Amino acid sequence: MSTVETFSVTVEQESDYVFRIRFDDTSAADLLTDEPPPLGAGSGPNPSRLLVAAVANCMSASLLFALRKFKNQPGALTTRATAYTGRNDDGRMRVLRIEADIRLPDPVEHYQQLDRILAQFEQFCVVTESVRSGVPVTVTVSDRNGQRLHGPAANT
Repeated sequence: MSTVETFSVTVEQESDYVFRIRFDDTSAADLLTDEPPPLGAGSGPNPSRLLVAAVANCMSASLLFALRKFKNQPGALTTRATAYTGRNDDGRMRVLRIEADIRLPDPVEHYQQLDRILAQFEQFCVVTESVRSGVPVTVTVSDRNGQRLHGPAANT
């Protein structure tokens, strides 16, 4: 049986829709969040942006880990994640889908075992695999030259 680990964050309202997030048991700086107008002033990221950032960060880290596992030494990866929001069947605002586009810093020839890496790296991303049950997430990986290496042929 696997061990269950826990961590906590503390969220305190500062004013209106501005909240301070403390990442308990870490030395990480507090983060202020805010809703965009008309609810808030947009003085910080809102929870939807944090969700998309978490997916993009986790996917990037998962790919980096897989690349290094197979003796690749990539430079800096760049990931742009886009959220599509809209109303669900009940008329509630939701993140309908997330598309993450990861750019490798070098051309495809620079990498060893890339087919194997691309076939499995998504499975190890804790955040993405956790949210996929409620939010469809697609991921693409491209090299420095923009060559699509992984994911759907075109984003729609």
